[in-house]
Amino acid sequence: MRAHSEPRNLRRRLAASPLRLLSYRFVALMAVLGPGLITANVDNDPGGILTYSQAGAKYGYSLLWTLIPTTISLMVIQEMAARMGAVTGKGLSDLIREEFGLRVTLFTMVVLGIADLGNIAAEFAGLASGLGMFGVSKYIAVPIGAALVWAMVVHGSYKHVERILLLLSLVYFTYPVSAILAQPDWKLALDKTLIPEMSRDPGYIAMIVGLIGTTITPWMQFYLQASVVEKGISKRDLNLCRADVITGCIVTEVIAFFIVVACAATIFRSNYKEISDVAEAAKALEPVAGRFAALLFSAGIVNASLMAAAILPLATTYNICEGLGFESGIDHRAKDAPVFYGIYGGLILFGAGFVLIPHLPLLRVILWSQVANGILLPFVLVFMLRLVNRKELMGSYCNSSWANWVAGGTSVVMILLTIALVWTYIAW
Repeated sequence: MRAHSEPRNLRRRLAASPLRLLSYRFVALMAVLGPGLITANVDNDPGGILTYSQAGAKYGYSLLWTLIPTTISLMVIQEMAARMGAVTGKGLSDLIREEFGLRVTLFTMVVLGIADLGNIAAEFAGLASGLGMFGVSKYIAVPIGAALVWAMVVHGSYKHVERILLLLSLVYFTYPVSAILAQPDWKLALDKTLIPEMSRDPGYIAMIVGLIGTTITPWMQFYLQASVVEKGISKRDLNLCRADVITGCIVTEVIAFFIVVACAATIFRSNYKEISDVAEAAKALEPVAGRFAALLFSAGIVNASLMAAAILPLATTYNICEGLGFESGIDHRAKDAPVFYGIYGGLILFGAGFVLIPHLPLLRVILWSQVANGILLPFVLVFMLRLVNRKELMGSYCNSSWANWVAGGTSVVMILLTIALVWTYIAW
């Protein structure tokens, strides 16, 4: 009898004190906070920062309008992934293997794995560029960064790794400060955010594909769902989990807005010159916004690189291990999940080693990896939509019609943009 009366007494105490209720809800949110916020923030990795920087540098404020529809799509798609993880207790690759078979799973792993290799290399390229602004050679920065990332994940539990990543997420707010110091035309930026502008220029279309591809990436869905499962979030935590996801989506798009604005106000305004890496975007701020703004931008790049260098290989490793049925998860020790940690270590070694090869066209690798994300996204969304609408799998937690329209519409738009991109390059 006492066990049944305790929840009732707790509800009475909370109802009697609004402040106590608020504090209780805050504590509950803090317990769930992490997967959505971290996944969305890592989305602003060096590849993303370079894509946003290129958009602002080459086209000024004119591509800011893409951020509104991509934010809505990102919220819907990320919520779907988190909901599937909370309801089924399984990762996305697990569900694809169980529901569609090993052949489809292998196709997904191979296609996404190839795109992720370019993304992982981009993270270490960003680390080399960012620390290069502080006078550190890439032959020192990259090996040390790879070792730090490896040690953090291999020797830490999921809870410890999550806390470190949440702390690092705060560093992203260096970008709004850099943008303010660049003294942009805020009225023009707001107009371009609210009024869409199209062009037949193949570069413009490629940049739209890249912007969507770097904002809504295939790897995010695999990592978010796996981390929701590993954190132990269940159906009863779903509303708080949604709050975590939505907060993360809004924060990441606000940061993206300021990166585009900062580069539009500096590089675009001072006669556009192609930037070959993210460090050049930081250097371009200096003549207009000062050395402090440039260093803040660089600090953000270093932070983003370290976060993404830890998370992106994890997302790929979750995808492979879940798909093949191997033990996976940070809470497992290396001896209990040798395949998981072996693949993770191999991906870090590849990414770091690739960047250390002299004279590689890193800009093309980074930008086209983002375009590849956009092209591959519809494949992942089709699987997600089929899974999240299965009554026998999701029960009463299937998608609403509105969510289906948004996710399906995103897939159609990406397919049409990809066709337009190929056509314009052939006809140009």
